[in-house]
Amino acid sequence: MTALELLDRDFATLSDLVRAHAAERPDAVAAADPDRRLSWAELDALADRIAARLQAEGLTKGECTAIAGLNSVEQIAVILGTLRAGCVAGLITNSATGAQMAAMIADTGARHLFLDSAAAASLEGQAVAAPQRIAMDDSDAGEALGQWMAPEGSAPTPVQIAPEDGFNIIYSSGTTGTPKGIVQSHGMRWQHIIRGAPAYGPAAVTILSTPLYSNTTMASFMPTLGSGGRVVLMKKFDARGFLELAERERATNTMLVPVQYRRIMALEDFGRFDLSSFVMKYCTSAPFPAALKADILKRWPGGLVEIYGMTEGGAAFLLEAHKYPDKLHTVGQPAPGHVAKIIDEGGKELPQGEVGEVVGRSPAMMTGYNNRPDATKAMHWRDGEGHLYYRHGDIGRFDEDGFLTLMDRAKDMIISGGFNIYPSDLEAILQADARVIEAAVVGMPSEEWGETPVAFVVLTPGADAESVRADCNAKVGKTQRLSAIKAVSELPRSPIGKVLKRELRDAYA
Repeated sequence: MTALELLDRDFATLSDLVRAHAAERPDAVAAADPDRRLSWAELDALADRIAARLQAEGLTKGECTAIAGLNSVEQIAVILGTLRAGCVAGLITNSATGAQMAAMIADTGARHLFLDSAAAASLEGQAVAAPQRIAMDDSDAGEALGQWMAPEGSAPTPVQIAPEDGFNIIYSSGTTGTPKGIVQSHGMRWQHIIRGAPAYGPAAVTILSTPLYSNTTMASFMPTLGSGGRVVLMKKFDARGFLELAERERATNTMLVPVQYRRIMALEDFGRFDLSSFVMKYCTSAPFPAALKADILKRWPGGLVEIYGMTEGGAAFLLEAHKYPDKLHTVGQPAPGHVAKIIDEGGKELPQGEVGEVVGRSPAMMTGYNNRPDATKAMHWRDGEGHLYYRHGDIGRFDEDGFLTLMDRAKDMIISGGFNIYPSDLEAILQADARVIEAAVVGMPSEEWGETPVAFVVLTPGADAESVRADCNAKVGKTQRLSAIKAVSELPRSPIGKVLKRELRDAYA
């Protein structure tokens, strides 16, 4: 069956699509990193050899592998080999602490840990549950992948995969405590492929600089590989290096987080790079300022789409910024087939225009949190007809055109003297100040008010923080005023660009 025929079916697997692309275009480049390029035939053969060895060592359908390392074509092959064996890819956050990584590995129950020297260094001194280590970079982190794999020409026993079968486990960012394992099915990933495939295709060249353990990356990785495009990986992002790579590879697509876009657009020589090959750019994972969207639309060829949603699923929202330049302050409308509502604190549905928590449902929803049934249940909300929705944990409102404006994370909302304060309102005022490069506002305990807003700002050279605070307070109501401001050299962020407000609170305390 051809790749186009597979993409036209109700369900197919990524493994089947890779096999079809390898048969149709064996010599075309499927994946590249700074060290190596793999053709479709080579990628398909590596996946077979990895799957065959996993099966030979007793792994059966539904068991997990654990995979930790910097972006590489070998990591792509290991993910595909795991899936082809009928197993689940446990994607370990290798930027986490060693203790957190060890806990994630234990949570997968994996007997095989695929890693590289960077992950091995992070895990040094930790008791790791997986007894067998395979080094994807052929380092001394474990048995060399090239030696461990089944011999050339090996093929695994075919495994029948259903939409509800597990595809991967991705771990939550850990910004709110111990990371939870989010189990995503083949059916959920299939939705990502078919929803995005029309924007990619065999001519696509997608640059990915965020890690493969992130759903941010997977949102572009899946439709690129699934539709036959080329995935080009960066091991570590830097703004100029990205532009050089995009120009050299004639990139058509990319997925970046807002802080990466900001750093790229801030380069004085941005305009000298030839980016005319770009068709579409994507952004997700963190608040995307309207002014930054407008700057990208003005100076960077191709369209721009913001994706708002959760790794867990729920509803995804799409803002085609190039089509709706008057809606840049929003995150767009629900994607086709996705449904979202706004509810109050008591779980009652609110009418259009009211502010409350976002809940959503779609064909792309996680199976649940791995080994965490109570946490899974806490995500649930059901409408009057009994339909299951996931709680997004974000506060927002719909405008008259059905576009969603996000106010804040529910947990970040500040209640001061009985009044609700949305940090995003204050952050928008601060970031409009020419003296402010970045800003984050958090709630701190207050004996007088219960909570009070405190701002952390990255300032331009010579700017005075107290002057910035005074000017901000002059523009807001009495209950919203900043009680303190602290200048910092940078805001703490997760690997995919989320500001770690918990670290700010802890540092200030």
